[in-house]
Amino acid sequence: MNPLHELRDLIQNDVGKRGLRTDPERNLINACPDDFAAACRSLADHAAPGLAIVTGFYIPTATPPAGETDGPLGALFLARALVLLGISVVVVTDDFCVQALAAGLKECDLQESVPIVTLPTPSQAKNMTHLDYWQYFDQRKGIANLTHVLAIERVGPSHTHDAVPLADRDRCHTMRGRDITDLMSPAHRLFEEAQRQGNITTIGIGDGGNEIGMGKISWDVIDRNIPRGGLVACRIPTQHLIVCGVSNWGAYALAAGVAILRGEKLAAELFDPMREQQALEVMVKAGPLVDGVTGVPSATVDGLTWAQYADVLVKMKPLAA
Repeated sequence: MNPLHELRDLIQNDVGKRGLRTDPERNLINACPDDFAAACRSLADHAAPGLAIVTGFYIPTATPPAGETDGPLGALFLARALVLLGISVVVVTDDFCVQALAAGLKECDLQESVPIVTLPTPSQAKNMTHLDYWQYFDQRKGIANLTHVLAIERVGPSHTHDAVPLADRDRCHTMRGRDITDLMSPAHRLFEEAQRQGNITTIGIGDGGNEIGMGKISWDVIDRNIPRGGLVACRIPTQHLIVCGVSNWGAYALAAGVAILRGEKLAAELFDPMREQQALEVMVKAGPLVDGVTGVPSATVDGLTWAQYADVLVKMKPLAA
């Protein structure tokens, strides 16, 4: 079997029962079946790739309100793996995730090689055009050559057509339908501007329909598969979309796929569940970060036991390490 297909199938287990394949014929899983391999190739085949990873999802109902563990941990994994493959990486997030990511990078000795860009606050962004917003990021990105912009578990604005209630159009929602537009920087502008420029590849990783990238899937497919899907569905597409059961899993698989295509092996340590949990514990404490399902600061992701969550790493190791 094609190893890229094995990786894709491994991460598309709807372990959290989000409804990714409620409709057996038209669903989020089968909407873009070739995008995972295409995303891997776009990074692997580029002569000098430079990747900006945009992450951070605010959970206002958590105790305390904070960013969630799904997304930042995957971003850290991508940085750990891709830097070793010679790919320049910058991490981009809101101020509520900066401390967690900085601690994670330091834990993995990447604090000098992977810069962090703090996005404009929502109030700052209100006075910016899309181009202003892009230039703010571009002037701070810290890598010489930017070829790819990737969103992992990053909320994006909803659709604007008549099927969406007027008050909920072009707004960012949690999976439970809570409007968090004014609590997060409008990072989707980076993807719209990247696509306008035309020389930067965009990639989205998500697990619920409300993330940047999901605009590549038609609104009606998300509406019929995901609870409250019509409300929360993100309208922002990316060139390549990786749909998975947990967004961090998409990061694991993408890094593995790039290595496989380049004929290289990733360090076995990357697939050590205990080492991954240790890195998460550091990030949770420093952030804090919270489990997006339970809303409490813990070294868990999406309400799963660590054994459930890390099973993907264990199964991925023979393919890539």
